[in-house]
Amino acid sequence: METRTFHTPEPVELEIRIPAGDIEVETVDGEESTIELDGSDRLVAQTRVELVGNRLIVELEGGKGPFGVTIAFADLTIGRAPLRVRARVPHASRAELSTASADMRARGRLAALETKSASGDLTVDADIAGDAQVKTVSGDVRLGAVGGSLTVQSVSADVTVASVGGGVTAKSVSGDVRIESTREGKVTVQSVSGDIEVGVAAGTNLDVDAGSVSGDLDSEVALGSDIGNIGPDGPMLVVRGKTVSGDFKVFRAA
Repeated sequence: METRTFHTPEPVELEIRIPAGDIEVETVDGEESTIELDGSDRLVAQTRVELVGNRLIVELEGGKGPFGVTIAFADLTIGRAPLRVRARVPHASRAELSTASADMRARGRLAALETKSASGDLTVDADIAGDAQVKTVSGDVRLGAVGGSLTVQSVSADVTVASVGGGVTAKSVSGDVRIESTREGKVTVQSVSGDIEVGVAAGTNLDVDAGSVSGDLDSEVALGSDIGNIGPDGPMLVVRGKTVSGDFKVFRAA
């Protein structure tokens, strides 16, 4: 294992690009950022770790692969130890993670998050103060609280999000999308062969227009009404949904 430490008194822009293995990001108190690399000697040696301004870059150098991530082809053969990246950066940092086949995890407090993956799960226990953007193929996604807007594109993946403070745009093929809680902005969700579930926080004025080609439509909330009886001054949530071979449900958030 190799560890590299940088003096970062301010939050950083963390960029990790590896083709396969494991990625873990944690935000911490303090003025240091630490990158731990674990894997074969050759993989570690071919991994670029560099602080450029406030950008902390971790990149496996080699040929180009899916999503633009780089691949050291000789070390992706069967029997090679996968590359594991552990990043610890200051709270309120931004993270951009790209991989072809790596599980990704994050915890702590992030300013924003952007991920691109194929065949890798994403689990985020961190609170995201700003926006989150997720693209995945054959990898399930679990997000915590997103303070800003959320954009999701998924194929053969289930997406679950605890809460979203801003708008939501989600497109899914062969996967379910569940938003546990929303309260204002616009939610636009489209799914082919997957269910859509949207939780609406109490005290929210709701406007819903949804349809399904061969699925059920269900709402625990009277559509076009105010679920909290708070009147026109309360937050407005506009929901637009469409499914093909999938159910659409609006429910009361806990």
